[in-house]
Amino acid sequence: MKKMRKWEKKLTMQVMAALLAGAAMGTTAFAAEAENSNAADTAVDVYELEDTVVTAERMPTKKLETPANTAVITAKEIEDNHYQSVDEAIGHVNGVSIVRMAGGLRSYVRINGDERVVLLVDGQKLNDAQGGFGRASVDLNMIPSMDNIQRIEVVKGGGSALYGSDAVGGVINIITKNAVKNETKVDINIGSWGSHNYAISTQGKENDFSWFITGGLQKRGHFDYKFDGNSPTMANSDYNNNSFSMKLKNRLSDSDSLALSYAHRSVDDGQYECYGSFSQPNYYGLRLRENFNNYNLTWNFNEDTDVPGYVRFFYNYKWIDQSGSFSNRTMGLDAQYGWLLNDYNTLITGVEWHQSNSENATNGYYGKKLNNKSVFLQDTWKFADKWTLVPGIRMDNHSMFGTHWSPKIAINYLADADTQVYASWGRVFKAPTADDLYYNSYGYVGNPNLKPETGYTATVGMNHNFDEKTSMGISFFYSRLKDAIQWMNLPSGTIWEATNVDEEKHRGMELSFKQELSPMWSYDLGYSYIKREKTFRGSPMAVDSGNLQPNGYRIGVHYHSGAWKANLLGTIGSGLDAQYYNNNSSYNIWDFNLSYDIKKNITTYFKVNNLTNQEHFEQKGSLASAWGPASYYPCAGRFYQVGLTCTF
Repeated sequence: MKKMRKWEKKLTMQVMAALLAGAAMGTTAFAAEAENSNAADTAVDVYELEDTVVTAERMPTKKLETPANTAVITAKEIEDNHYQSVDEAIGHVNGVSIVRMAGGLRSYVRINGDERVVLLVDGQKLNDAQGGFGRASVDLNMIPSMDNIQRIEVVKGGGSALYGSDAVGGVINIITKNAVKNETKVDINIGSWGSHNYAISTQGKENDFSWFITGGLQKRGHFDYKFDGNSPTMANSDYNNNSFSMKLKNRLSDSDSLALSYAHRSVDDGQYECYGSFSQPNYYGLRLRENFNNYNLTWNFNEDTDVPGYVRFFYNYKWIDQSGSFSNRTMGLDAQYGWLLNDYNTLITGVEWHQSNSENATNGYYGKKLNNKSVFLQDTWKFADKWTLVPGIRMDNHSMFGTHWSPKIAINYLADADTQVYASWGRVFKAPTADDLYYNSYGYVGNPNLKPETGYTATVGMNHNFDEKTSMGISFFYSRLKDAIQWMNLPSGTIWEATNVDEEKHRGMELSFKQELSPMWSYDLGYSYIKREKTFRGSPMAVDSGNLQPNGYRIGVHYHSGAWKANLLGTIGSGLDAQYYNNNSSYNIWDFNLSYDIKKNITTYFKVNNLTNQEHFEQKGSLASAWGPASYYPCAGRFYQVGLTCTF
């Protein structure tokens, strides 16, 4: 561990040196910057538009012409709300819930109640085959910075035809910025529990070469939480994080570019057990240490067309020490190509090869390789004036589970320029993780005889713009999985084993409404209903007690006048199984932020998360048993933060 700390200090020094060098380059003036911008670089502006999405069809399409339930978080929203992490940003999206563990330093997302979600950065898949919490296989907190994010696209519903295993609940694609000007930004903030964060980003462009570099340091002491009317301190809940990202891009022509990206995040986090009014260090060990390093080299071509393509090599590395280390290395080669066949047909095809190498010697396995080869094809066919049909198919060949076909069909009806009706159906599958197959320690035993989780998802919805300032949407979804995997307590009562349950069903609906009341005031409302059910060995369907948001409500009130901005964001849930959440069947969390532009390039801001200091839980607790007392994992109490950003 001493070697690891020395390595982290060395990396920090290298990061700061790179940032200072980038800042120095960024302050160089280029008189003809706007005139020298390439067409393909300026074309990225289309991705800033809220009514355009890329992820759902793997090419830019108008939102009302995309047959999917999508949400977009823009760079402006991230900046206006001073979001510090991806989970904070997407946690306010209707139908999305976050499961935070390890003091909030490990975060997993559920879409439509399902944690089988694909996470992409610029199309690069970050999920690994080792696994994580529940059925999730990616940690949102590996994303190092919010400063370089252009937009976050959330596609709800199955996406296996385009994105393969894990895309059951949906897909999240984080699209990063391309440097378009020479600028350096510094963000410094302090807050409750001794927290202090320092972030710097620098971007620049010289001729055909551009760079976007970010770095950050985060520290926090032990947090307070609300429990039974008291506000005790959670023992051993401090953290210390370092992050760095770099995107270098060289323009080869108006339609071609070469991009090299690297993202790093390291975490040193206290671990705890919480029994309500008191806490103690977790029996796994006093500290959790994580290290993420993700690389990719991408050749982009046909960027000046409606169907851009790419060839990408990537390498993702994850190392975690939790009283014993485990790691995963995933490398892959992806390629996509598109054709505009005529005015009515656009064809997208691609191939992918991914190989994962997982090690968990402390818990019974090492050097376990899993690989997957796939090919996909999708046609967007405008077969009538207002109708678009999108058939697609994907073939995955897994090293352990053979060949799986994932067909899909979607249809979109544009009733008029402001009204869309859509429907989609698709097969989905998720392969067992390395932990599912090989884990063997402390009464938990993997199962090499598992079957993949297979099934289908369906979505029907409508979006309507009443005018330029008012819009609404409604959608219904249903998913059904056979052979869903769950860790079950065997009849012996002492062994938990990964097991294929008979069936798992999710169903629900969403309502959303947005309105701009005036140039200063706007608001948005959302409601989601999610029901999760499982059956095992022929038993009747049972409601899942771990559903964190059976009924979810989102409220946002936004104010902007001159140099002032203010946002009040509410996340409300009801219908929880109260016995697993300290007799709480509902919660309502309010976040507030206020910012003021002192000058054009200097902004000060103030934030309060959990404004009312509410007792709430994002992880299911355990009931008292022969193994010990009931344990609960309450989230942090009221948190204050004040900060300053400066751009030069």
